Amino acid sequence: MDATEIRDPKSLPGTGNKSEGSLIKQTFPVLGMTCAGCAASVESMLSHTDGVKSAAVNFAANTVLVEYTKGTTPESLQKALQSVGYDLIVDAEDPSAAQDEARLEHYLKVKKQTIGAAILTLPIVVFGMFFMDWEPGRWISLVLSVPVLFFFGRDFYIHAWKQARNGKANMDTLVALSTGIAFIFSVFNTLFPEFWHARGIHPHVYFEAATVIIVFISFGKLLEERAKSGTSEALKKLMGLQPKTLKVVVDGVEKELSIAEVQVGNEILVRPGEKIPVDGRVISGDSYVDESMISGEPVPVLKKAGEKVFSGTVNQKGSFHFIAEKVGKETLLSQIIQKVQEAQGSKAPVQKLVDKIAGIFVPTVILISLLTFGVWMVVGGEDAFTHGLLTSVAVLVIACPCALGLATPTAIMVGMGKGAENQILIKDAESLELGHRVNAVILDKTGTITEGKPTVASVQWAESSGQSSVGSEQSTVHRPHSTHGETYPAVDSVQTSLRATEERSNLDSATAFSSPPSGGWGVQQILLALESKSEHPLADAVVKYLKEKGVQPSSLQGFESLTGRGVKGKVEGKSYFVGNQKMLLENGIAITADLEAEAKVWSERAQTVIWFADETRSLTILGIEDQIKPSSRSAIQKLQKSGVEVYMLTGDNRQTAAAVAKQMGLTDFRAEVMPADKAEFVKELQSKGKIVAMVGDGINDSQALAQADVSIAMGHGSDIAMDVAKMTLITSDLEKVPQAFKLSTLTVNGIKQNLFWAFIYNIIGIPIAAGILYPINGFLLDPMIAGAAMAFSSVSVVLNSLRLKGRTL
Repeated sequence: MDATEIRDPKSLPGTGNKSEGSLIKQTFPVLGMTCAGCAASVESMLSHTDGVKSAAVNFAANTVLVEYTKGTTPESLQKALQSVGYDLIVDAEDPSAAQDEARLEHYLKVKKQTIGAAILTLPIVVFGMFFMDWEPGRWISLVLSVPVLFFFGRDFYIHAWKQARNGKANMDTLVALSTGIAFIFSVFNTLFPEFWHARGIHPHVYFEAATVIIVFISFGKLLEERAKSGTSEALKKLMGLQPKTLKVVVDGVEKELSIAEVQVGNEILVRPGEKIPVDGRVISGDSYVDESMISGEPVPVLKKAGEKVFSGTVNQKGSFHFIAEKVGKETLLSQIIQKVQEAQGSKAPVQKLVDKIAGIFVPTVILISLLTFGVWMVVGGEDAFTHGLLTSVAVLVIACPCALGLATPTAIMVGMGKGAENQILIKDAESLELGHRVNAVILDKTGTITEGKPTVASVQWAESSGQSSVGSEQSTVHRPHSTHGETYPAVDSVQTSLRATEERSNLDSATAFSSPPSGGWGVQQILLALESKSEHPLADAVVKYLKEKGVQPSSLQGFESLTGRGVKGKVEGKSYFVGNQKMLLENGIAITADLEAEAKVWSERAQTVIWFADETRSLTILGIEDQIKPSSRSAIQKLQKSGVEVYMLTGDNRQTAAAVAKQMGLTDFRAEVMPADKAEFVKELQSKGKIVAMVGDGINDSQALAQADVSIAMGHGSDIAMDVAKMTLITSDLEKVPQAFKLSTLTVNGIKQNLFWAFIYNIIGIPIAAGILYPINGFLLDPMIAGAAMAFSSVSVVLNSLRLKGRTL
């Protein structure tokens, strides 16, 4: 597919309530999901609803992408979910705002529950640990435990019931079961201690174990809700790129309309600095338009009659009229928004490791507890009931999910902190858990591998007298403090590029020609004056370069912009030109063979050549390029050495892409790609079984970032890219990418170790708690000791997680 085909919005699917044949695709906000198990339940329930072809839940964004037939209504989908305790937002005027409001309310609710539970649990822990035999302490603990479990912790029991009703079990099930049994057992021991005294057993209470579990798990959920609270910001900012109003021209009269009122065929006026409101085609006027949101390239594109323009792009200094061709949900910007939504929602819900384990572990523990009680009732003799009750409770207590619940979040929290110390911001656990498995990395070129800012990379000045040859001029090239000129040939490697940059920075700020032309005006001052008035986007790079050298602009007697060619102006009656080579040839200006040969070399190395000339001959050429970041090459080499395939995608032309790829040692790259093409390439790699990481910095990367398994944004990039991405590199240093993957490896290893410590106590403790040693030596594990073992396993998990702080990336 060539660049024209890619750039045509017709090649992209529609948006919004997208209809494909007899099917409709729509994204709905979901309420009531609290874990990956809930996401699976929502997806399963909708998938089995009449008329639904598929449903994909995005748990991080609390949304579901549903593909359903036209005969199915959103209200029927809503009723199906309401029947199992969840809800869809289908009738709100602004569903996104309604979801944000509901999410905020839920976050504040969880925060209040966690704080309230923690305040009441503190005295319970004090009584349980230091005043366990103080009779009033038991009654106080009983009273304080009721609101902790059944008010602040009520959601655990509600969600556990929902799961049980659907024949499923998750962490909420184990939390509700273990805390409920511990509470009921403790209440019984408090109300009827004589039952145990009569059997020679001192009754213990476990109010502190039950309430501490609620507090710890609630705190984990609070952290999770906080992490998810900003997931919708990216789409809001994308939507904000489209202006709310626009100016249409009817019979020569300007009229302001809202964006919702514009229709295909309207003539629209765009003034300097305004955003283009809809897609269309220019009919009069011309200007440069910043299309970086589409191509990722920092250099604005010249738009004149017949050229296409796209919604959300930004006009520069000129003004023009265009005819609206696509409006509303058909614009390219709307399509990007829709594709980001679909990419986020199309990924299968990631089942958290702990929830997967809990799905097996929970019913297993329940079965062992019941089996323990049953065996004791059969073979326990006189004290069968007493021993059976104590051992079955001990099994549930020692299998408490506290350590299991802490295993992942503690490692993730420490990993995120370690990342922040190394300027790697991680927004969610999924990307940190998945990073170590990445085997394909896609890099955007502009702003990711390169700086994303056009700069003057090469300059060759001609002698003012015209007597010196270019060869003699080059004899002064490598003397950094020469006052005659400078030349920096295009680089063959990153090291050469950096060396050239350092040399340029050391040049005398007052560099000028020894013999200024035309009555003493310095040629650099004339060049600066012309470029200061030019609307061409590359002129800014020249202006910045000259001003940094201390050059002051001369006064121009006349100035003219030659669209598509360059600019010209007069100084003391003599004309000067700045622009492309074609402009010089059209004006009969002589071009020296040496300058022409040098310009050809620069062009082959992806530099844009700007010519400066007077009425008779060329005076100067300047090469403009997007500098490669110092660390890009080494970072790519590290990824390649670790077995990761590295690809480069760019909206830039093939020649420039090839030059950068060669310098980076990359053999696989794609040029002239559109946002949708980047996302499709991610899908292509994923279809081959690759775990794909996308690294980008622009709006044009947001769709691919959303589609990738691991998404990484450069810190200087657009807010939208950083919002969509799950990781952000504060320094925009590519060296941080391999560091992020190493951090993922260390974190995942920590999680696995934590799960080992969380389970080793269960593997050893559950059989002992069940009474396996009783036939051998008469030993029965006291539930109080079981609770202590559980607490120690939690401490082990936390301490092991903290070890990550001392590791180097």
